[in-house]
Amino acid sequence: MTEVLTQLFIGGAWVDAADGATMPVDDPATGEILCHVADAGPKDARLAEEAAVQAQAEWARTAPRARSEILRRAHEIILERTDELAHLMTSEMGKPLAEARGEVAYAAEFFRWFSEEAVRIDGGCGTLPDGRNRMLLSRRPVGPCLLITPWNFPLAMGTRKIGPAIAAGCTMILKPAPQTPLSSLALAGILKEAGLPDGVLNVVTTSRAGEVCEPLLRGGRIRKLSFTGSTAVGRLLLAQCADTVVRTSMELGGNAPFIVFDDADLDVAVDGAMVAKMRNMGEACTAANRFFVHRSVAGEFGRRLAERMGALVVGPGTRGGVDVGPLIDANGRAKVEELVADAVERGAEVLVGGRRPEGPGNFYPPTVLAGVDPASRLMDTEIFGPVAAILTFDDEDEVLRRANDTPWGLVGYVFTQGLDRGLRVSEGLEVGMVGLNTGLVSNPAAPFGGVKQSGLGREGGRVGIDEFLEYQYVAVPVR
Repeated sequence: MTEVLTQLFIGGAWVDAADGATMPVDDPATGEILCHVADAGPKDARLAEEAAVQAQAEWARTAPRARSEILRRAHEIILERTDELAHLMTSEMGKPLAEARGEVAYAAEFFRWFSEEAVRIDGGCGTLPDGRNRMLLSRRPVGPCLLITPWNFPLAMGTRKIGPAIAAGCTMILKPAPQTPLSSLALAGILKEAGLPDGVLNVVTTSRAGEVCEPLLRGGRIRKLSFTGSTAVGRLLLAQCADTVVRTSMELGGNAPFIVFDDADLDVAVDGAMVAKMRNMGEACTAANRFFVHRSVAGEFGRRLAERMGALVVGPGTRGGVDVGPLIDANGRAKVEELVADAVERGAEVLVGGRRPEGPGNFYPPTVLAGVDPASRLMDTEIFGPVAAILTFDDEDEVLRRANDTPWGLVGYVFTQGLDRGLRVSEGLEVGMVGLNTGLVSNPAAPFGGVKQSGLGREGGRVGIDEFLEYQYVAVPVR
């Protein structure tokens, strides 16, 4: 395994925090400290901002093909280093190595996708209706960006934001989550190796997010914020962006409904539930949170799901044969425990799991709850853990009303063998994405994002680069 990078990356150089501060990175499987990384403060943020601002004009003039080739080389380097990147990710985040390897491939694909989009940035030309002027349209990079990524997909969330920014010709400051900075620093090293010019990407790892980010957003030189994280933090950042009208795109919290109709193929539905619930130990904004199952099949669905969940092996992600790693930290596990306890107190039946194991690490077993009271806290709280909460319903109108009764609207899942019903219910769900008879919706070629309080804008797909581009219109008189 190559050297673990632990310094800030500013202006193409690896540097310590200006005040010498460091912060620990913990192994969630043991609670032990893996290493210490630089803990940036306001001075470091200003240096990163200056580097991004100074690099912006020249980077914007770089040929689209040159930007494309940098992304393509980075894509290839990531794939060549799949094993070492997967081990690094598992060490700091906890997911099993098999899942980590899958994330490496997923992350690399964003760079390949946006390497292809970089050379397809278009404009337009036409005559205006009055006939006196021609209209020339071009698309320009929005300018220096602040990218804030979460801990649950530490490599893929970086490439999903960095890829379109590079393709569009934007410079950037990346602030990764303090729990998982190592994957982001490794990504910076790969991009430098791939030929990214100094100052285009700057990485500031910090435990002092407010001190670092707020001055950047209020200072007037950052022109774009891309944030993935909780709705509560997203609201705060939107307020900070208001004074200087920073352009924003946000992928926020979710409360995904998983709907199983009476005509569903239960084998397909249970397979979909395992993916939608257990990907990343349930620590995903796309994770199925509320399982609405038709009363006539709820018992059988719950039995099958509990059998599958109970067969999963829990343990350190680096150990062979492990299916479920630890949750990110003690607070994350405590939240899951509290939500399960509240549901049980309100009458939910534990079909499997429901009690954390003894010993070190932030482990929690895959858990299935049946007969959940709709008033339970986990019905309006993002669980972010391996807990499936089953409720019953009787008809289509009822389940749509209950599924939409939430301020969030990221993703929903629908299982039915009726095409008309599947499309009708999908269109009736107030969400940005729907998995129809599938538990996996994420794909770099598809637009990812939500409605209501689940976010603004889209990442990935053909529209993902739009968030980093502005239109310019030039009127040319017809002579």
